[in-house]
Amino acid sequence: MATSQITAELFRSLGDIADDDTLMAKVLKYVKKLASQRKKEDPTLMSKEEFYARVDKSLEQARSGKVHRIETKEALSEFLSSL
Repeated sequence: MATSQITAELFRSLGDIADDDTLMAKVLKYVKKLASQRKKEDPTLMSKEEFYARVDKSLEQARSGKVHRIETKEALSEFLSSL
């Protein structure tokens, strides 16, 4: 759905509740919450360069034998618990 369509639908819906102060206050509170979340930076995002640098580092570690071999569910559970 295009931004203009979403905006139009939002304003139509707001028009339906505009005379109810309680509902409008709830909408305002939620919109402010959404806006504040948008400002937060996602720490999991990275650039292509960072991603490929991590892949290259991992490949180099694997080539030099710095790997964890996990053969069983128990070993996997133990390894994950240690992180």
